[in-house]
Amino acid sequence: MTNSVVGWHIELEFQEDEQHTRAVALVRLPDGTEVRGHGHASRHRVDSNQPRVGEEIAGARALNELAMQLLTKAHDEIDTESGRTSHPINV
Repeated sequence: MTNSVVGWHIELEFQEDEQHTRAVALVRLPDGTEVRGHGHASRHRVDSNQPRVGEEIAGARALNELAMQLLTKAHDEIDTESGRTSHPINV
């Protein structure tokens, strides 16, 4: 068995205004596929303006969506290759 190191770079971009933060997470896989996840956070009007917190929430939600899409993609590939239905474990 040969060990190899593989790496993925995930990009996170944010768009912000006084009340909202939107995030997009992007990963480019070695086969050329791009997978994107989106996240959103809203600041309640009585909360102090803390852009970093909005970025953390929106970023986490975008990464969560990205993770779910990657799981779906992997299971679709398993199903295609094996001819059977795989059963993802809920995260």
